[in-house]
Amino acid sequence: MDILSSDNTGVIEQLRAVQDDPVRLLRTAHALLGDRLAVMSSFGAESSLLLAFVAEAERDMKVLFLNTGKHFPQTLAYRRELADGLGLSNVEDIGPSPEQVSDRDPTGELWAFDPDACCKLRKVEPLNVASLPYDVLVTGRKRGQAATRAAMEIVEERGDGQIRINPLAFWSAQDIAAEMQRRALPPHPLVAEGYLSIGCAPCTRPVDGHEDARSGRWSGLNKTECGIHVAG
Repeated sequence: MDILSSDNTGVIEQLRAVQDDPVRLLRTAHALLGDRLAVMSSFGAESSLLLAFVAEAERDMKVLFLNTGKHFPQTLAYRRELADGLGLSNVEDIGPSPEQVSDRDPTGELWAFDPDACCKLRKVEPLNVASLPYDVLVTGRKRGQAATRAAMEIVEERGDGQIRINPLAFWSAQDIAAEMQRRALPPHPLVAEGYLSIGCAPCTRPVDGHEDARSGRWSGLNKTECGIHVAG
């Protein structure tokens, strides 16, 4: 399929024309791009809503889950529960190879002294390889999650030419919670314990009502993103 080229303007215009309706946006993107489109999901605190939209648009749309080897057990159980409950039939777990982990993180403690290197090993590099077949990736990022995401658009082109679709970019936490409740979507079990943004277990803590959702990620470090959403 040659629908995307060095000039993505036409595709971006078609997607932006329907961006106010998440399901229509995803359905249009899938119709335009087919197997050149994939969804990234952390199966985290608010992931069920985006995945419900995906299931409504096209249940066999490819969904990529980064299985870093450091997830909470609750996240892995939730990944299975949610995929089965929504009827998602094309979820693929991706992550580093055992050989890479053995060579670069033999003790499993890389996160403690070099979290950037840990994210590179367990997230950035596996996603870079897994996303090669895809011209467009769908994410669950929202503007309200953190200051670093405050200017994101629903449809955006990265510096490397890849298109990212963020159907929930303008949705507030309250809007998402209300729609999840309306759809009777199961919450991630750790949300009840104060985890509002859920990543790898060693680098995630609960947050209180005075912090943004991502304050519990890499707490105390000069780090706010793992690197998968930064253009190469």
